[in-house]
Amino acid sequence: MELETRRLILRTFTEEDAADFYAYCKDPRVGPAAGWTPHESVEESLAVIRDFLEHPGTLAVTRKGEGKVIGTAGFVGRHRRELPGPDDEIGYCLSPAYWGQGFIPEAVDALLACGFENRGLNTIWCGYYDGNQKSSRVVRKCGFTYRFTRIQKVPSLGDAVRLAYCWAMTRREWEERTKAQHI
Repeated sequence: MELETRRLILRTFTEEDAADFYAYCKDPRVGPAAGWTPHESVEESLAVIRDFLEHPGTLAVTRKGEGKVIGTAGFVGRHRRELPGPDDEIGYCLSPAYWGQGFIPEAVDALLACGFENRGLNTIWCGYYDGNQKSSRVVRKCGFTYRFTRIQKVPSLGDAVRLAYCWAMTRREWEERTKAQHI
């Protein structure tokens, strides 16, 4: 799968992306906010990429004309029984060098279109942990609606207990939002 936006190409990862991926996944500002520990080595990043390749859905985010991986965005294959299905979760992260430039909302908008137009989803949702203000801004900017909060243990962070916020968008909400943007 490959998606193109005004400034980005979202594409399948390759093993050659491991060094770029590691460059931002080792940063302690990235993983813990999303529920995972910073990567310890390029080999660890390569193992994660291999998992992405085995279970496709998460894409490498690259700027057009550069090819360097600056983030990840995609469907993670998690479902919520509280939401009308079929549904899927969008997950994302971005290198801090590119924060504040609107790249993730741009990628999420492309994923929303893909999910509703091509994958036949009825609901797409995003979750983030308490304190992750960047993800909070992304879901709001992209038009998701708050659904619920839950307490969750995060095994990859030593079973830390965190508040997790669930935001979602239905196909109908997306169609209305898309129509309003074109008026």
